Amino acid sequence: MKLITAIVNKDDSVAVQTGLTSNGFQVTRLATTGGFLQAGNVTFMIAVDDAKVDEAISIIAEQSKQRKQLVPATTTYGMGVSNAYPLEVTVGGATVFVQNIERFEKL
Repeated sequence: MKLITAIVNKDDSVAVQTGLTSNGFQVTRLATTGGFLQAGNVTFMIAVDDAKVDEAISIIAEQSKQRKQLVPATTTYGMGVSNAYPLEVTVGGATVFVQNIERFEKL
């Protein structure tokens, strides 16, 4: 048995959760915050049989596509002078970890 931990953008989270649950996966959803952009993410924890890992990852990949987005950035030129300009960054996609589960109990 494996534990899949998938971190996805909050904008993709409903589609990922719907895709997983409609295909019979049980998920635990945690609200999390990313470090770089301080943007909202969702972390899913999914316990699956070894044979179902690729199917779950495929669903996550289908529902969490990368895209470009403009975010405000601030540059300081020293002496209190600053200029805010938009910065294009890549958001979306997923970061996925797969780990062995030594013991699993549903109580």
